[in-house]
Amino acid sequence: MANTSEKVTSRLRRKKHIRKTVRGTSERPRLCVFRSGLHIYGQLIDDDRGHTLVSASSLQLGLDNGGNREGAKAVGAALAERSLAANIDAVVFDRDGFRYHGRIAALADGAREGGLRF
Repeated sequence: MANTSEKVTSRLRRKKHIRKTVRGTSERPRLCVFRSGLHIYGQLIDDDRGHTLVSASSLQLGLDNGGNREGAKAVGAALAERSLAANIDAVVFDRDGFRYHGRIAALADGAREGGLRF
């Protein structure tokens, strides 16, 4: 098994590569996802202005199951609801160097089911 610092370094290298092409605007912000051991976080970012437009997390929602797929799907649905209230319906997905499976994919599915297009 890889050392923890190697895992983090590899993820940051992948993140840097992804961010070369993925960019959010005010019309189509970047949906950035971060996952920790216990919680999952998502935010819509306008990279032109450097502002976070909408955010949601399992910690904010008070979910005990933020570390599993059901919690991630709930966060995605909450993020979609908040973004539609802010008149944002299209985003660019940024997986932040994480593999697109498990909780990351569940958050994306929840956001899509909530009405976001990406």
